Amino acid sequence: MMVVSLGIYISVPFCRTKCSYCNFASDVFSRAVFERYVDRVCADIADAEEAVKQMADRIERNVDSIYLGGGTPTVLDSDQLKRIFEAVRAQFFVTPDAEITVECAPGTLKPDALETLLNCGVNRVSLGVQSFIDAEAAAVGRLHKRATILDDISRLRSSGITNINIDLIAGLPHQIMESWSESLAECIATGAAHVSVYMLEVDDDSRLGRELIAGGTRYHAHFVPDEDAIADFYGIACERLDTAGVSQYEISNFARVGFKSLHNLKYWTRQPYLGFGVDAHSMLPSSSPGLEAVRFATADSLEKYVAGSLLQKTEISAAAALEEMFFLGLRLNHGVDLNEVARTCTPVELEFYRSIIAELVSDGLLEQHETRICLTVRGRLLSNEVFQRFLAPAVPSNRI
Repeated sequence: MMVVSLGIYISVPFCRTKCSYCNFASDVFSRAVFERYVDRVCADIADAEEAVKQMADRIERNVDSIYLGGGTPTVLDSDQLKRIFEAVRAQFFVTPDAEITVECAPGTLKPDALETLLNCGVNRVSLGVQSFIDAEAAAVGRLHKRATILDDISRLRSSGITNINIDLIAGLPHQIMESWSESLAECIATGAAHVSVYMLEVDDDSRLGRELIAGGTRYHAHFVPDEDAIADFYGIACERLDTAGVSQYEISNFARVGFKSLHNLKYWTRQPYLGFGVDAHSMLPSSSPGLEAVRFATADSLEKYVAGSLLQKTEISAAAALEEMFFLGLRLNHGVDLNEVARTCTPVELEFYRSIIAELVSDGLLEQHETRICLTVRGRLLSNEVFQRFLAPAVPSNRI
């Protein structure tokens, strides 16, 4: 059996300020909490093998990607960041060419923080820019200005870190086509190796989302562009980034040649990964009869996590793995290979999925190239509707 190196994700749920659009398990906490949290994360990493024995068959020791996300990991002090990386290297073999990413809010990359990242082997930084327009950034609670972003990028490059991702959000309050175009132009001008473009999520897990649903005006909600405008912003981003050599490879992600996110590709291609910290998720293969994999997650609140809440386990059957192959694989531009699907499903399942695919092709949401299917441009905008079609409540299978 081919051994696939592990990816490691570490959640750092601390921020300088809570952005109004944010629906992640992150918030502003006293620095007194940081040390207790780092203690717990390091203890969990040290006990990883024992924890995995309760969830899956075994743990892979080779690690080729590490991702510190959040939150803003760079709000931790240098010693705390070092402890986390040392804990990982004490339990796992980090390959010499591993991709090691840290998310940073512009303005948090102080000289000592940057030096610490370099000493810890970090070779990729993801900057939570969201907008290069100062007024748009301020409207959602971001503390940086355009000059801050450009200074951070310059100092990262001078330090030797050239693999830089920039996050942008389409649909922020006060955003119009002219300002969005300006953000895109500035982003491209930085020469960033990777760009992530997210359309604003409207749900009740963020203050801005709740206000939009309620039809209120707090958090500048009445200045949020409508769905059609946001779709236009996304379409323009796809075109202009591609023209600039930053090609789309996943619904929200674009990269120059050789700079796709190795860590995130693990999620979309169902490779094994381990998560540590608040609301961190893991996926490992399983050799148990009838199971393809197991997924497990930590508590989604800081209090429960630090208190030692138990992991929540989900067993992935062969049928569930097949669903994942579709709704994760279709996120990628190269899509899903139907030959691979045929090797993993029953004839009844295959016929069922072929009928769904035919309908989605007819509706202009999927396109098929020989044995491979992928989302159309319209399909990417309506991707959740497409994915839902592959999550039918009762897919016929004739499995025993």
